[in-house]
Amino acid sequence: MNPWILAARPRTLGAAVVPVLAGAALAFGAGSFDPLATLLIVICAVLMQIATNYFNDAIDHAKGADTAERLGPTRVTSSGLLAPRTVMRGGGVCLAVAVVLSIPLVLHGGWPILVIGVLSLFFAYAYTGGPFPLAYLGLGEIFVVLFFGLIAVAGTFYLNTLAWSAEALLAGLQIGLHSSVLLAVNNLRDIESDRAANKRTLAARFGLTFARRENAALIMTPFIFGIAWLPLGYLWAFLLPVMTLPLAWWLARACLAASPDRSVNQLLAQAAALHAAFGLLLALAFLLP
Repeated sequence: MNPWILAARPRTLGAAVVPVLAGAALAFGAGSFDPLATLLIVICAVLMQIATNYFNDAIDHAKGADTAERLGPTRVTSSGLLAPRTVMRGGGVCLAVAVVLSIPLVLHGGWPILVIGVLSLFFAYAYTGGPFPLAYLGLGEIFVVLFFGLIAVAGTFYLNTLAWSAEALLAGLQIGLHSSVLLAVNNLRDIESDRAANKRTLAARFGLTFARRENAALIMTPFIFGIAWLPLGYLWAFLLPVMTLPLAWWLARACLAASPDRSVNQLLAQAAALHAAFGLLLALAFLLP
């Protein structure tokens, strides 16, 4: 595989696309949909995530969190496929293109979108870089729920309708929690190497038992929040995502028995499938009467 594609981590990019589709579907159901704005949001979101992944690849290698013996998928800098400085520059190019493409969105949405854009740019690097890297402080899951859930869905809805919505926040919370499973599963697998590199993820801080239970909670909690759709009058938004409950139940049980080794990599594909299926079914629900 091309090292640039490998470093972009294509299997994780659904975390950027699914919440945008859900926000756009909610706006469409509310009678307001801007296809050009939605397309620009998708492209910018994917570019921002790729930039974050590039920075993460290079910075984790520099800090010793990723080595040639890592248990997870190959990282291009630690394996020597690309130089760290080259990967960092690639991340900068992605951010630059995202800035240019986001100009029409800022002009359309005003200062709230400008604030979201500036924060997104800052945290794309500060997730693993800078003096207070979120991933190294145990704040990674909060970052994912916020940016790949609440902000992504609510921001998309706002750019389509120029209005804020409690429903968008609820959908964003559900999708963001499932997005964070992708990170939490990785952290469970990498407990020992993260501790050695002083990467204080929640799993590294509180241990394997906590990490197992954290993953199970993140997987199942969105279904509990789904009950809130009923008093809001969104029956399909409650019913359709429940179709993924068997997969979620299997994955939660597997995480509760997981050990920090390469076998955890198999759970990542299942976590990505759950995130995509749940989010897309939720988006479909907003299009139904």
